[in-house]
Amino acid sequence: MKLPILPGSTIGVLGSGQLGRMFAISARRMGYRVHTFSPDSDTPTGQVADVEINAAYEDLDAVRAFARAVSAVTFEFENVPAATAAAAAECAHVRPSGHILHTTQHRLREKAFLTSAGFPLTPFHAVRTLDDLDAGLARFGCPCVLKSADFGYDGKGQVKLSAPSEAAAAFDSLRGAGSSAEAVLEAWVEFERELSVVSARAADGSTVHYGPMNNTHQNRILDIAVSPAPIDPRVSREAIAIACGVLEALDVVGVLCVEMFLAKTGKLLINELAPRPHNSGHLTVDACVTSQFEQQLRAVCGLPLGSAELLRPAAMANLLGDLWANGEPDWAAACANPWAKVHLYGKLEPRPGRKMGHITVLADTAAEAERLVRAARASL
Repeated sequence: MKLPILPGSTIGVLGSGQLGRMFAISARRMGYRVHTFSPDSDTPTGQVADVEINAAYEDLDAVRAFARAVSAVTFEFENVPAATAAAAAECAHVRPSGHILHTTQHRLREKAFLTSAGFPLTPFHAVRTLDDLDAGLARFGCPCVLKSADFGYDGKGQVKLSAPSEAAAAFDSLRGAGSSAEAVLEAWVEFERELSVVSARAADGSTVHYGPMNNTHQNRILDIAVSPAPIDPRVSREAIAIACGVLEALDVVGVLCVEMFLAKTGKLLINELAPRPHNSGHLTVDACVTSQFEQQLRAVCGLPLGSAELLRPAAMANLLGDLWANGEPDWAAACANPWAKVHLYGKLEPRPGRKMGHITVLADTAAEAERLVRAARASL
């Protein structure tokens, strides 16, 4: 495929959630058409795409037909099967490439890569049997965290172990949740805060980054993201260097988020990678010159990357399905602050813990933005 892929072309998206929706909005604004492929219908992405194709990811003939109808393919979540990405690559330009998907969709492969490349990460122990788990517990002690090696996101497939006696039940629960028998035991990290760095890399190797964002979680789901993060400039520079280093080492063409712990010792430790736009980066839509979604489009199409400059401090609050428990939220109240931006994803069924949308607020300082976005959400 000849680069650059210019406006007027069609871009395919594997996956159809909110990340694909915001990507499609950015792409259509720049004059591209968008096709989306997933097993579901009337999806967040499908509602704004030109074409929504409903088929199983394992239907490789359908995947190839989908890819033949577009100029490039990207994905909006990393649990698309690697075989699906490979089939698409037979017929279209795929970015990020399938080998990146293969590495990052499996925690053991991801951690093995990071270790071999010399990046700092949370101490871990591979678990394939209960004996492996017992050995890991002897190594780390309790508390620690057992995570499925595959198909984990938003805290799914994770169990905190407070005592060795909980090991067998925890291991069985992960296998019973539909994941493989492989798992990762991670040492417990006493951390000061959780950070993420979203960055993008173009086909020519140029990179941009959005700087560290400060993240807080509730029930293992991202709750609030704030930019810029209130950290020492030295830590900020180190976090950016780690994120850009991972981009280079993986040879990413597209967007990558590196989630990190800032340990109480002052050391940064990588927690997880996401080879796509990230929940914490949603605030870039309203707060930055070029959003993470437009950067993904530019990188996939071989266009120069845009400025990632933060125009004003910002904070983002997730809106989960729990907010609908007593009826439709009061959107007028949330919009009472003229600097508040409400983003809803078009999901038809609100469920507890399900991400239905987010609110972003801009302010003079990051602390004020966080205070205001919490107030806006509370007004719902």
